[in-house]
Amino acid sequence: MSRNALRATAAAALAAALLTTSACSDSGDEEKKKAGGAKGAEPLKWGECEAPTPAEGGGPAPGKDWQCATLDVPLDYAEPEGETIPLALIRAKARDQDNRLGSLVFNFGGPGGSGLTTLPGAAKEYEALRARYDLVSFDPRGVGRSAPVRCEDDKQLDAYYAQDSSPATPEQEKAFVDNIRKYQQACETNSAKVLPHVGTSNAARDLDRIRQALGDEKLNYFGISYGTELGGVYAHLFPKNVGRAVFDAVVDPTKTSEEGALGQAEGFQLALGNFAQDCVDRGDACQLQGSTAEEIEQGVIQLQKDLAAKPIAGIGDRMLTDSAATNGIAQALYSKELWPLLEQGLDEAGGGQGQLLMALSDALNGRDQQGRYSNIGAANTAINCADSKERYTLAQTKAKLPAFREASPVFGDFLGWAMMGCTDWPVAGAWETPDVSAPGSAPILVIGNTGDPATPYEGARKMVERLGPGVGVELTYEGEGHGAYNSGDKCVQQAVNTYLLDGKPPPAGTVCTAAPDPTGTPVAPQQPQSG
Repeated sequence: MSRNALRATAAAALAAALLTTSACSDSGDEEKKKAGGAKGAEPLKWGECEAPTPAEGGGPAPGKDWQCATLDVPLDYAEPEGETIPLALIRAKARDQDNRLGSLVFNFGGPGGSGLTTLPGAAKEYEALRARYDLVSFDPRGVGRSAPVRCEDDKQLDAYYAQDSSPATPEQEKAFVDNIRKYQQACETNSAKVLPHVGTSNAARDLDRIRQALGDEKLNYFGISYGTELGGVYAHLFPKNVGRAVFDAVVDPTKTSEEGALGQAEGFQLALGNFAQDCVDRGDACQLQGSTAEEIEQGVIQLQKDLAAKPIAGIGDRMLTDSAATNGIAQALYSKELWPLLEQGLDEAGGGQGQLLMALSDALNGRDQQGRYSNIGAANTAINCADSKERYTLAQTKAKLPAFREASPVFGDFLGWAMMGCTDWPVAGAWETPDVSAPGSAPILVIGNTGDPATPYEGARKMVERLGPGVGVELTYEGEGHGAYNSGDKCVQQAVNTYLLDGKPPPAGTVCTAAPDPTGTPVAPQQPQSG
């Protein structure tokens, strides 16, 4: 999920805490055949936008600057004249229509995030780009109001997320496996028709239908987090249709789902260490116990143990468990802007008050203050399981846990057990790793953040390598949080804006270093390093 989506959920998390404390995808050679096998899209009919549905995260209608439309696309691209599903789109028109460059299409990640909800809330960050682009986003298939995947209802999801996500006894293991199986059966019961077709390859084909419907000869694209994987698959299927594209917070296309999860364990542990060191550096202003970053991290581990033995009051009648607390900690590490909330939440939880960490956990799970869940969790599972071939038994998962624990004492168990999320999924996965080779594509600006917990920095270089010679242009941001452009770093923003608006990518190997204000300090291009 992108930093922009997290800003919205952070606001909801803080509000909830204050209220509570005071109250079939395809792969291989057939891809390109199927990609071009369907007829073009019809022009869009834009109109007034309705308020986001609960499945999209809820909230008010986006306002008069925004227009919405629906595009029908094939449910199954192997049968392009068959049944269709609707894709929901949103746009804000370019301010300078006389010098308009076309549309800039955003995917903010997840997978499972709603573009209809995220883009209006994040639009101020892209005001410079709106000068000459229509800003466009969409709910991908399976997400929000685009044939959403539905699994369990709100009450069932409360129970699902209350489970122990790092079982330590045979009884807990059985309950964990049973809970996952029950959830997956609900997905099949409620969404069997769409589950085989929500994978990333089909979403990439949808992107080309969107390009055609927008009337653009090339797809100008801004992909964040999972949106970089979607963009890479699009570039592979439609290299000649790539216009100006930016990948920010890059998913490593060379890693399997297991390797990606292990990388995330390392990334979140690194981010927690950076958060802890920042707290120590502030001296007496830090609310947490410990004179070193290591002592603060040990305090977090002790909190997890205490909550595993005895949960504390969360929100309403829900208790803050070690699983919910870990979820909330992970949510706050996505953005340095959330570090003050994390510090406060850890301090309060140590004193027996779990409302803030529970609110952060709710935000990550897509739960609003009325107890309604968006479908981000269901869509995330469905898309990941449609993509990845990997399926792990209980024995296989337990055998891999030591490596996860070594990578992260705080997050390793949870990410290791999460590998069972696709174990009994009713649809086979498409690949071990996605093919993003894109010979003949226009240059793609690929941005890696050295402090990114969710998409570790090394993934940017791997994406550049896999895109192929002359395609990927790497830019490094030495900062914190998930993503770079919306960190506020002026060096990163200038490089991105210059490319998207003027067509001039920065020199490969450019480095931007975060500054406290944060204006950013450009550094001369460096020779790429291995790793």
